[in-house]
Amino acid sequence: MNRDCITTALGLFKNTYNFAFQSYLVDMKEYIDRLIKQGEHQQLDFKHSINDSKKISRSLAAFANTDGGKLLVGVRDNGSIAGVHSDEEFYMVQAAAELYCKPALEFETKIWEIEKKTILEITIPKISTDKLITAPDKNGENKVYIRVNDENIIVNNIYLKAWNKKKFGNGVLIRYDEPEKVLFEYLQNKGSITLSKFKKITNLNKYKAEKVLVNLLVLNLIQIDYSDNQIQYKLVLSEE
Repeated sequence: MNRDCITTALGLFKNTYNFAFQSYLVDMKEYIDRLIKQGEHQQLDFKHSINDSKKISRSLAAFANTDGGKLLVGVRDNGSIAGVHSDEEFYMVQAAAELYCKPALEFETKIWEIEKKTILEITIPKISTDKLITAPDKNGENKVYIRVNDENIIVNNIYLKAWNKKKFGNGVLIRYDEPEKVLFEYLQNKGSITLSKFKKITNLNKYKAEKVLVNLLVLNLIQIDYSDNQIQYKLVLSEE
């Protein structure tokens, strides 16, 4: 092969490489733009930066206990790109996942360079184990978190009992007695109810009231509502 042919071949290779690299950059930016445009939701959270492994462990646990999700580190709440020092942020996430989440959870990491700024994408899969993930609360006590819309919520004992019964139980036998009748009538008229209100209108003690709610949750007849800064219970509406 003569010098001219070699030069031509190298030129073609360089042009092809440049085209492929530019296409990769465009695809990468479009991918991140699509994620950012979604805004924060049940499976996506933005973090300007990470400076507290204990705090970020709550997000990791909440994603894992619900439907899985992604953290975009280096993105402000309004969707603008701030950028991060990827090594520092990675080690903070690693500490959160391995030291503060119990049991430790796995995650995947991708590093993106957008507009000369680094974004760290952390992907947390939904748990496939028989144990919910805990993370320390503000007082350092390990709690179970779930993701509700764009918030990390600490679950109550009723949720935990229902989850375990669904996972390990042998079914639920429930009778349509007076407490259930009163509850359904109340929910049909009022829409939602708290545990304390349910106890009051049925004269049940806490143990029996929780047992009724747990069984109805397992049967998917009611659902937990976390809005209005309190835990309430609502009917599960049948799909038309």
